[in-house]
Amino acid sequence: MRLKLLSPGEMKPEQKETYDEAIAGKRGGPPAPMMAWLTSPEMARHATRLGEVMRFNTIFPAKLSEIAILVTARHWTAHYEWFAHKRLALKGGMDPKIIEDIRDRRAPTFDDPKGKMIYDLARSLHEGHGVAQGLYEEAVKVLTERGVVEVIGLCGYYTLVSMTLNTFEFGLPEGEVSELA
Repeated sequence: MRLKLLSPGEMKPEQKETYDEAIAGKRGGPPAPMMAWLTSPEMARHATRLGEVMRFNTIFPAKLSEIAILVTARHWTAHYEWFAHKRLALKGGMDPKIIEDIRDRRAPTFDDPKGKMIYDLARSLHEGHGVAQGLYEEAVKVLTERGVVEVIGLCGYYTLVSMTLNTFEFGLPEGEVSELA
């Protein structure tokens, strides 16, 4: 870990206010990257609020939103993010084979056209740095415009998370080994 994470007792008032808001939210605890973001309390406040929206308030159930998150974690080889969201994807009902395929950088087979579209859109955003017209039109048909916006939001927010976790070298919980090479 490259950054000393503050305990609540070490936080300045504006840091503690953001910390308290996060633990009172739907997560029930502070998201790991927020602990680094607290170095910039205003950024931490806004990023954490966006994270709660992206995690809990999109039009997608966890089974679908976790596709975009796992594609993002894999793109960035974000070990901690992969560890955390693989568990959430399984809890949300995602087929373990889909998770394995994303981990191994293989195109998964989806039963749900929305799942496939989220995967295709997330991959295009990360690998192609945008979305071709044909994919965009199909994505709007399958996901709606709001869905497209929210997939972009998921990929963008979890890119920030992945970059934070990678830069500050957040480790996995003791005894856990990364699945990402």
